[in-house]
Amino acid sequence: MAVTMVERAKSHCSDVEFSPMDATRTNPEYLFQMLEAVIRAGATTVNIADTVGYAIPSDFARLLREVQEKVTGMDKVTLSVHCHNDLGLAVSNSLAAVEAGARQVEGCINGIGERAGNASLEEIIMGLDTRKDLFNVDINVDTTQLYPTSRLVSRITGMSVQANKAVVGENAFRHASGIHQDGVLKDRSTYEVMQPERVGVPGNSLVLGKLSGRAGLQSRLEALGYSLSREEVTTVFESFKELADKKREVTDRDLEILMDEEKRSASEPVSYLLEHIHFSSGDHDIPTATVKLVDSTGNEVVDASTGNGPVDAACKAIDRVIGCSAKLVDFNVQSVSEGLDSIGTVTVRIENDGRTFFGRGASTDIIVASAKAYLSAVNRMLAADEEANLPAVGTTPD
Repeated sequence: MAVTMVERAKSHCSDVEFSPMDATRTNPEYLFQMLEAVIRAGATTVNIADTVGYAIPSDFARLLREVQEKVTGMDKVTLSVHCHNDLGLAVSNSLAAVEAGARQVEGCINGIGERAGNASLEEIIMGLDTRKDLFNVDINVDTTQLYPTSRLVSRITGMSVQANKAVVGENAFRHASGIHQDGVLKDRSTYEVMQPERVGVPGNSLVLGKLSGRAGLQSRLEALGYSLSREEVTTVFESFKELADKKREVTDRDLEILMDEEKRSASEPVSYLLEHIHFSSGDHDIPTATVKLVDSTGNEVVDASTGNGPVDAACKAIDRVIGCSAKLVDFNVQSVSEGLDSIGTVTVRIENDGRTFFGRGASTDIIVASAKAYLSAVNRMLAADEEANLPAVGTTPD
C-alpha cells in the first residue's frame, strides 16, 4: 500500500514525502525494507516520525544512523524527522537527529500539537543558530521573526505561552537574582546565551497613553514589526485613542491586540456590526443584555434578552436580532496585558446544523469582548450560509 500511495503521489508532483507512522517503535528491519521500497517508488523525502514521543536522543540518533547505513538509496533523498513531546524530549531528539544527519526537521511554533505537543520550532532554530560550532548547518531563517510569530500564534489560538518557556517566554530574558542582574549589566553574555533582539524581542516596552500622538504610535508599531501606510495609521490611531481613553497605559501587548482586531475586521465577513451593548446583572438581579446591531445595509436593530449570566444574555440578544439559533459550545477568556484595566480576548466556538464556527473579540470589558466574539462567529456562519446558497437566517424556503 505504501508503494502504491507514493507512486500515485509521484504521478502528480515531483517532491513526495513518506512518513512511516510510529517509526521509533517499529521493528527496524521491517522499517528499513519499507523505506527502500518507497524510495524505489519515487519518494524524495523520508520522514522518521516519533509519533508518540517514545524516543530518547541517543536511541533516536542511532536509529537514524542505521537508516542511512542500511537503507539503499538514502543518499539520494532528504532525511527528515518529526518528534512529539510526550517525554519532554522532542527538541532534544530533533537536535540529536540533525547531529546524526537529518536535514529537515518538522515542528510547531510554541510547540503546540496534540497531547504534549510537537517539537518547539523556535527552540530547535535557536539551538542550531546558537550552537553553529556544534551543528555546522545553515538554517536560512530570519530569527528576528520568532518572538513576533510566537505572539501571533498565541493570540490566534488562545493558547498562552508559559512565562518560563525557552526563547519566547516572558521570563526568557529576565533576571531576578541580584548577582545575575549585576552580571548582565556588566556583560549580557554572562547569563544570556542569545540576545533578545536576535529572536525579535523589542528592545524596550514604550508605554503609550491618551496624550500620545500619531507619530509616537507609528514609531512603536514599527518597532513591533508593523509597516503601515499613512491611511492605515490614521485608522489605527482612532482605535488607539478609544482604547487610551479606557486605559491609563497602552502597552505593546495592547497594541498587538489592537492590530489584530483591525486586520480581522478588514478581512472577516461582516453581516452585522455591534454598535452598542448594555447589560445588567447582580446577585439578586436577572441578567439582562440589550444590543444594537447594524446590518450590511446600515439598518439599526435593537433587542434585549435575559440569560444565565450577562454573557448568555448578550448572546441570546444577538440571536433575537439575527434570528439564529447557534449553540455556544466553547468559551475561552485570556488576559493579554497586566492590570485591572487589561484587555481581555475571548475565543468562542459555536455549532449550527452540524457545522462549527469560531469567533474572536477583544475589549477592556469582558462582556463586550464576549459579544464581539459571538457575533464574529455568527457572521462566519452567515457567510457560509450565503456561500452555500442556504436560506437566510430567520427566513423559510419558498
